[in-house]
Amino acid sequence: MSRRTLGRTLKLCTIAALVSSAAAHAADWSDTSLSWRYGNSFREPFNTEDISKHILAFTHADGYKYGTNFFNIDFLMSDSKDPGSLTQSGGAQEAYIVYRNTFDIGKIQGKDVKFGAVRGVGITVGFDVNTKNDVGYNSRKRMIVAGPTLMWDVPGFLNTSLLILEESNAPSGAFPPISGVTGRYHYKTHPMLTAAWGIPVGANLSFEGYANFIASKGKDEVGGDTAAETNIDMELMFDVGAATGGAKNTFKVGLEYQYWKNKFGNPSSVPGSKASTPMIRAEYHF
Repeated sequence: MSRRTLGRTLKLCTIAALVSSAAAHAADWSDTSLSWRYGNSFREPFNTEDISKHILAFTHADGYKYGTNFFNIDFLMSDSKDPGSLTQSGGAQEAYIVYRNTFDIGKIQGKDVKFGAVRGVGITVGFDVNTKNDVGYNSRKRMIVAGPTLMWDVPGFLNTSLLILEESNAPSGAFPPISGVTGRYHYKTHPMLTAAWGIPVGANLSFEGYANFIASKGKDEVGGDTAAETNIDMELMFDVGAATGGAKNTFKVGLEYQYWKNKFGNPSSVPGSKASTPMIRAEYHF
């Protein structure tokens, strides 16, 4: 990893620590975990190869007086089929941060907001930030999100949100025609319908994941049309700790699957814009 990339990653990790610390302060409940997952059929736009990736993650969720926080940082390490920048050998590395704060309207006004199968209504705000050192694109994504959320009355949780996305990027890779792009490019403001869930399906099994359905974000950096995007990531997790007489929700293993169509808004005509990726996953909660 280059010094420049290491510096960016350390900055993102510092942001992660600060946000997590603030989120945990005065929390009614909290859950923090470290996880690892691996798959060998990841895809990247403009790349015809199947890519292997190891992904390490730090995740924190908590509930506080007026709502909930969610924070995650993924550190993704590709094999040589997703090559790193020209200043390094081997595959690319990426750090991707997601933060969401959902204000629960019922908690704020001191009176539950319930109707039908909905147990609560909220307003979600947050951001996505990434940095990647691949030879092709060198993503520097920045995205702000905001919109209403419905919290459904199910075992565990199921939240759905309709968010408005304000996204920009500042790619610096050498892959044509991206090499002609300078500065930060802002896409058209666009909506996303998103869902996140964690539902028990047995004594020691849970079905978890998220689904994002993202509208076209207008023209890309070089004037091409972007496409509507579908990204579904779901896992079936087995609570090993509870099954072996240990603490519940401490050590889990399972299978994960990600389906990503028109990745990053690239249309189906672009090689590598569609991925179907099974993974193995392990996570430790503390």
